[in-house]
Amino acid sequence: MKSRTYRVVPRIPETLGDLKKIAENTWWCWNKKAIELFRSMDQDLWEVTHHNPTLLLGRISQERLEELAGDPVFLSEMNEVSGRMNEYLNRPVWFEKHHPHALNQGEVIAYFSAEFGLHESLPIYSGGLGVLAGDTLKSTSDLGLPVVGVSILYRLGYFNQYLNSDGWQQESYSVNDYSNMPVERVKDSSGNAVTIVVPMGTERVLAAIWRIKVGRVKLFLLDTNLPENTPENREITGQLYGGDKEMRIRQEILLGAGGIMALRAMGLTPVVRHINEGHSGFLIVEMMAHYIETGLSFPEAREMVTAGNIFTTHTPVPAGNEEFHNDLVLRYLRPYLDRVGLNNQTFLKYGSQSSSPNFSMTVFALNFSRKANGVSRLHGEVSRSIWRNVWPMLPETEIPVGHVTNGVHESTWISGEIRRLLQRYVGSTSPKNPEDENFWHKISRIPDSELWRAHERLRARLVGYARRRWANQLEAMGIRGLPQQNMPVLNPDALTIGFARRFATYKRASLLLSDLDRLTELLNNTSRPIQVVFAGKAHPHDNGGKDLIREIFHASLSKDLYGKLVYLSDYNMDMARHMVHGVD
Repeated sequence: MKSRTYRVVPRIPETLGDLKKIAENTWWCWNKKAIELFRSMDQDLWEVTHHNPTLLLGRISQERLEELAGDPVFLSEMNEVSGRMNEYLNRPVWFEKHHPHALNQGEVIAYFSAEFGLHESLPIYSGGLGVLAGDTLKSTSDLGLPVVGVSILYRLGYFNQYLNSDGWQQESYSVNDYSNMPVERVKDSSGNAVTIVVPMGTERVLAAIWRIKVGRVKLFLLDTNLPENTPENREITGQLYGGDKEMRIRQEILLGAGGIMALRAMGLTPVVRHINEGHSGFLIVEMMAHYIETGLSFPEAREMVTAGNIFTTHTPVPAGNEEFHNDLVLRYLRPYLDRVGLNNQTFLKYGSQSSSPNFSMTVFALNFSRKANGVSRLHGEVSRSIWRNVWPMLPETEIPVGHVTNGVHESTWISGEIRRLLQRYVGSTSPKNPEDENFWHKISRIPDSELWRAHERLRARLVGYARRRWANQLEAMGIRGLPQQNMPVLNPDALTIGFARRFATYKRASLLLSDLDRLTELLNNTSRPIQVVFAGKAHPHDNGGKDLIREIFHASLSKDLYGKLVYLSDYNMDMARHMVHGVD
């Protein structure tokens, strides 16, 4: 006898129909009114669903929905949020005002990134690279830029982190349920799902295209978990930064070359391609092949491709930049090289580096990009030093790698307390023109006492959050009965320092522990109390990074530092907001 599994979801009353529309566009995640609207539906369920409106609407009780449908206050708040979203999506935008004829119909700026951090309920990101990409998309939406994002829809996303009883990082993975995420399959005008075929060596991999609405812009995600593919190829989109080098190169061919194919399949022309780190660099070979097939010579095609590429490098040490063995590159890129008409040695020289025999994705991207930048002034200087061999005839100061300092999307990260102060004393949380000095001068109107009280409330909120996380963490690790566990954890009135980053060895997270006596003296100064909150994940294969986590966690349990230094596991965007708001 065959059995079937059915998914039962509540029926959303007609009067609450706008809730679904709001949940389907991630605009809600940077609109505080929208967030409060969903939270008010069921506070506990909102936390259980990790602040996911789509999942909330699928799990909330029918009785509660009927109650809300008859609540005039809730309906008024829903209508206000819906009106705000519609106004946001349809109002005149900066790009249309200043560059109304910059691009033709169907032409787009394509932002390629292996990860996008939009919100904790969309776990297709791992850290700062993805959060920058997500904040960039949100900002382009605010400005009305004709931008699309291109990435991968990972079945497992990045890992959930927990620590064993010794403080050693462990990983678990949750399967992403696309029906409970604001994603939809891209379909053609006839209603058929759009797919592409991406050559990888001797294989042809089928990929579906999904779409996420990010305000006014779209994020397109590629997915190979299709029954037509082999089990191995279905796993290409299984896990962010997972697998061996062979899996990584297949992911990067899908992201780069496949991303270009996907845009074309949807009738979009990526006249500018932003390569956010080297992972998407293989878009170059697909673009080169495309131009050569239109009749251009190799030098002409290279000039065309380079003119439309922008490259951002993020990693300040050579070892952190992606590279592949030459044989692996030639095997998987053979279909593209045949179309381009390049011999092996000529192609490999574009990714060659003096410090390694392997093919460098960073060098490859630098050789085919009109503009390149680091992510801070210092990082730009370091990058010019690291990659000076790409331009051996130029003095280091003239190496064409500039810098654009990383920023954030303020509406995503600003706290409610600070937002209210800005609205009360300045009239807005951000200027229409960032160069408007009058706006910034108005900030001085905020009384110091009110600003400090707001910050103290935020620090106290962080301390409360950290205490709950710390207690649950120790319980899960089986750590109980230590004499120091009777001591208070963190002090809402102490100077609070936060360190939340990927735990790679070159980031030197344990540097603070290099002089334990001095650190102990500082953290136990009762007249000037200081405390430190650590968070962050190590890559599953990075035992050096895991050692740093264990070292810091062991220090946090010591009698002298307990309660004044804590390490919180499973860092994500929700924890990041608490820390951004609350640390000093």
